[in-house]
Amino acid sequence: MQTKLTLRMDDELIFQAKQVAETRGKSVSQMVAEYFKSLSSKATLGTLPPLTRSLKGVLRKKRLSESDYKAHLVKKHR
Repeated sequence: MQTKLTLRMDDELIFQAKQVAETRGKSVSQMVAEYFKSLSSKATLGTLPPLTRSLKGVLRKKRLSESDYKAHLVKKHR
């Protein structure tokens, strides 16, 4: 079930949020929901090994596809 939530924010912050949402192809509501979901998952971040924790999120802004990964494997194993 989805319920409406009203947030009060500065006009400039709302403007920026809408711009970011548009560039990501999402709604502001989707971004807020993802943020709230990430809060609960961050509690488990401390349980990751140090190396894994340091690498978490490094590819977040990269746009990679399955075909990119397959091309990487072909090149790697030649």
